[in-house]
Amino acid sequence: MTSVNGHVSKSQQAAQRRIEHHEADVVIVGAGIMGCALAVALGRQGRSVILLENSMKEPDRIVGELLQPGGVHALEMLGLRDCLEEIDSIDVKGYYVSYFGEPVLLDYPKSTPSSASPLGRTFHHGRFVIKLRAAALACANVTVVETKATALVTSSYTQQVLGVECVAKDLKDCYFAQLTVVANGYDSKLGKSYHPHTPTRRSKFWGLELIDAKLPAPCYGHVLLSNSPPVLMYQIGTHETRILVDIPDNLPSASVKNGGVKGHLRNTILPILPESVQPSFLAALEKGQLRSMPNSFLPASANKTPGLAILGDALNMRHPLTGGGMTVALNDVCVLRDLLSPERVPSLSDTRLVLKQLSRFHWTRKNSATVINILAQALYMLFAANGMCLFRVFSSLVPHAYIHSDQNLKALQRGCFRYFQLGYVAGPVGLLAGLIKQPFILFSHFFSVAFLSIWVLFRETPVSRLLLFPFQSIMVFWTACVVIAPYIFAEIWS
Repeated sequence: MTSVNGHVSKSQQAAQRRIEHHEADVVIVGAGIMGCALAVALGRQGRSVILLENSMKEPDRIVGELLQPGGVHALEMLGLRDCLEEIDSIDVKGYYVSYFGEPVLLDYPKSTPSSASPLGRTFHHGRFVIKLRAAALACANVTVVETKATALVTSSYTQQVLGVECVAKDLKDCYFAQLTVVANGYDSKLGKSYHPHTPTRRSKFWGLELIDAKLPAPCYGHVLLSNSPPVLMYQIGTHETRILVDIPDNLPSASVKNGGVKGHLRNTILPILPESVQPSFLAALEKGQLRSMPNSFLPASANKTPGLAILGDALNMRHPLTGGGMTVALNDVCVLRDLLSPERVPSLSDTRLVLKQLSRFHWTRKNSATVINILAQALYMLFAANGMCLFRVFSSLVPHAYIHSDQNLKALQRGCFRYFQLGYVAGPVGLLAGLIKQPFILFSHFFSVAFLSIWVLFRETPVSRLLLFPFQSIMVFWTACVVIAPYIFAEIWS
């Protein structure tokens, strides 16, 4: 009883310090997916946590709506599986991929033949965040504060981050902690000066919410591939379906002369949609509630600043084509929770030990993040890029190779789709789902696709052009290397 009373007293003292003195073991900036999950994970370990959020209103975003089975598993490991319930979420069994109107179903692979099929979930992003925030509010060791973080507080002598400056209703305030976590999203300004890389953006996702759309394969994420950049569709509620259209910067069909984004959606995207979806798409387009999100790439970097950890989209971003962002974030929380556990780090004031564990975190997280990062970027380059996107890389090494690069990409696209048709599904889809976390399996499948693409090209080459086939096959394989190599190097060197 004495130990229990002592524990309660210690907990009450920590709560009092959070409320009266704005002081805790950890201050987390951003009550999104990453911030809430980490606050609960650390709070349940007995850490005193202050969670800061600019607005506690339900977020309204067009991304962060598909959680892969690997992310669902991470949520279960964190004891937050119930946050997927009572939000009108939809089970996801895998992917429906259509290549120029020819479909193939890709189911999430079972771990064993007798086990149940893994499921992902889709939902309204804001409803999921609200459930995670409720879990944080219910955690005795977490205090949630609605305030806008404006700057980091640092020691002028040691450069250690000591906390966060905030503004609430025009009143300035500060919150202090032994460890400050910046997890306030893709547009975070707090961590930019501490991150060596700058996000790069080639396109935006433009989104509409379709009402009562009739999808060709309910309970599957739909990926439509054609001469246009990819189109994604997935049901996010009983009546609502999200459609996301990738529009690269300066796309001619989306120019002002051609009617802008709406003109591109009406003239280019509408004809390639399944007929059953077209009526609801037209209705949503007429309603005009178009919204966009930038598609960015940001390699991760090790946290080297004493007292600071940059996490979530502020640390690492990849193209959302494969829907892996939340899975990466939740897996990161699992890894960091274990590395910063009280058994391994008795006190977060031990800055040297915390930095050592954050360095381990950087490399340990690559087991899951590397696969998702590389796969997302490589698939986007493969199915959304054209020859001119690869012009500079090719022309610097092989003069005039850009003339053939469109053909090389098309050959790889056909090979990839043929790979799925031949039944090689479990490995690639397991990687997409966040269930397989081994980069070498990714590389083996990617280059198997490259060799199959060369074989398909050989089968399609007329006898009169067979003399050129050796050169063409080399260029197809080289294109595969150009597509994936930059992202492999980004993961190794970051």
